[in-house]
Amino acid sequence: MSATLGTFLQEVQPDWKIALFERLPEVALESSNAWNNAGTGHAALCELNYMPDGPSGLDPAKAISINEQYQLSRQFWATLVERGVLDEPTTFINSTPHMTFVHGEKGVDFLRRRYEVLKQQPLFAGMEYSEDSRVINKWAPLLTAKRLAGEPIAATRVETGTDVDFGALTVQLVDNLRTGGADVRTNTEVRSLKRLADGTWKVKYRRSVGNAPGEIRAKFVFVGAGGWALRLLQNSGIPEIKGYGCFPIGGQWLHTSDPKLVAQHKAKVYSQASVGAPPMSVPHLDARIVDGEESLLFGPFATFSPKFLKNGSMWDIVRQVRPSNLGSMLKVAVTNLDLIKYLISELAKNHHRKVEALREYVPTAKDEDWTLLQAGQRAQVMVGGKLQFGTEVVNAKDGSIAGLLGASPGASTAVPIMLELMEKCFPEQFPAWKPTLTELIPTYGQKLNGQPELAHETEAETAEVLDLTGPVPFALPASV
Repeated sequence: MSATLGTFLQEVQPDWKIALFERLPEVALESSNAWNNAGTGHAALCELNYMPDGPSGLDPAKAISINEQYQLSRQFWATLVERGVLDEPTTFINSTPHMTFVHGEKGVDFLRRRYEVLKQQPLFAGMEYSEDSRVINKWAPLLTAKRLAGEPIAATRVETGTDVDFGALTVQLVDNLRTGGADVRTNTEVRSLKRLADGTWKVKYRRSVGNAPGEIRAKFVFVGAGGWALRLLQNSGIPEIKGYGCFPIGGQWLHTSDPKLVAQHKAKVYSQASVGAPPMSVPHLDARIVDGEESLLFGPFATFSPKFLKNGSMWDIVRQVRPSNLGSMLKVAVTNLDLIKYLISELAKNHHRKVEALREYVPTAKDEDWTLLQAGQRAQVMVGGKLQFGTEVVNAKDGSIAGLLGASPGASTAVPIMLELMEKCFPEQFPAWKPTLTELIPTYGQKLNGQPELAHETEAETAEVLDLTGPVPFALPASV
């Protein structure tokens, strides 16, 4: 998020001075790191939680919105590749079909109805559906090998899905910020934020090496520090952060780089969450490409740590408590007993039981072929007595400071989230920035789903630049 915002500001206002602080030795070692997330280019092609089944049926509005947002990210990255800001596309993004796989009559019925709704949407053109194990075997052989005959199964598939190395993307963006004159300081931890009488902010920091203190003054501050953002925003004293809290949820993956297994699975396959499980714990079997190497991940399996970051403090969960958020957090604890039970059951799983969970999707999975890998730490937002699973921007009324809380869909939609932040925090400058922003993102301000021809043209152009699988023209497809 910070790298994306910095890149935008450097493009629209090159005369502004930018400083970026990172408490670790390098950037992108926390949530953006390739192994701390699933690397899914979230476009709602396969993620069922973006289109829940409600009393009034299936509403595609959120799925369409997520897809629209991802199209902005694709366009921005494509422009940066053309300008030489980003390296060869395969260093950070690769075509990887997105699939949804379900089993059982209830799951099959849901997926069939979901497909019938989405196939009518231009941004989901090319989605295929099948209940035939022979067809699904061609798409993802590991899902069907030695599966019980007669078991109801179904899958959807979209060839235009992507796998993204957000760590590599972040590093490249920050390298470009440096080249453009930004002051990038690693091993530097921001300790406090204080608003001064003239409306500017005094940012106090301390070097991790040598422990030397320092401070700078800034007219605008963005806090893009993952779970740490809550503590810094609380420290700033802005009233807008009152009532917010965070609930940390960690995760683990089952990982394999066995060539025989990797060769049989070239997709990201999402399924349905267990009862009581948070949306971020939806099981998925992912093909990953990191530093040119292919492997598979399955999970995530929830873990618990009081830290808000993998490299955080064991006291994070306690230090966040304020009179303004205590009641909300207690209400979350009382009203989310299913989540607590789920976390306890996850913590009780050993390696063998985790591979057993994998066998629901890969019947032939063997314990010895998979190893455990620690995923990133997520600090889910608590506010108003509710636990939220999306991303949320909190900004001061005067726009002088803002920060990002939450997780999914996270980095995939960093571009539209930062555009919205810029419009809120820089209302006077934003109108003059629009022409430059439209050069970076040609369809900025438009909705693609209502314009099938423009949607196809835009996806085709970004696919060509990013070396991705191109889209198919929009048409109402027949079921396989």
